[in-house]
Amino acid sequence: MKILVTVKEVAEVEDEFEISGGDIAEQYLEYDLNEWDDYAVEEAVQISEAEDDVEVVTATIGPERAEETIRMALAKGADRAVRVWDDDIESAGKLDVETKAELLAGVVEEEDPDLVLTGVQAGDESNGATGVTLAEKIGFEWAAVVNQLDLDIEGGVANVHRELEGGVEELTEVESPAVLTIQSGINEPRYASLRGIRQAQSKPLDVKSLDDVGLSADDLESSLAQTDMYEPESEGDATVWSGDAEETAGQLAEFLRDKGVVEG
Repeated sequence: MKILVTVKEVAEVEDEFEISGGDIAEQYLEYDLNEWDDYAVEEAVQISEAEDDVEVVTATIGPERAEETIRMALAKGADRAVRVWDDDIESAGKLDVETKAELLAGVVEEEDPDLVLTGVQAGDESNGATGVTLAEKIGFEWAAVVNQLDLDIEGGVANVHRELEGGVEELTEVESPAVLTIQSGINEPRYASLRGIRQAQSKPLDVKSLDDVGLSADDLESSLAQTDMYEPESEGDATVWSGDAEETAGQLAEFLRDKGVVEG
């Protein structure tokens, strides 16, 4: 059995930063594995540990810098990784969900996995759409927002719990091959051990171009473009009081009386 896990490198921004050239200046950014993808990786690795002959492959779209992040997934137990990138992708600018799914679909076609796991969403853009868009493109059954998974490999069925709106949970069966988007809380992602980090350096990490995944520069045309970035101006003032609970409570009460919110 082969499990493909799509992963993404996301940027974390320092509290104080500057905008340069329509984007946040690079020195104010730190990169890490997307939180939800971490849960997807852990779920795949747990399956490989519990079952025989399971290969876990991670796939990402990103520049060479992203390899450090991908190596962390390998250090946690994934067997090998695929990174899709070339000059055409770099010059294309911001990729929309449709284009990302098209690129990942090329990897799926080449790898032919039995199961594809993705994070529910990414911490930077929070679209929550890449997994289900990928499923549509490759014709797999899918289930979104999965917070519990019971996989029947011989039967080719995934029994999943899905977290719906209003606290409702749904139990359903999905036949493989399938795409499942994994919600946080399904497991407890492990820390990469020093031994795992060392082993990750020797695990295969293949770089694929557009041509390798059966696409061309024309397939990167997107209706999405970033035109500007700026810090929003504050439209209100904040009042901060100091002192113990009794003092601040009195100051708050006086403030509310002055504003006419409560009577004196």
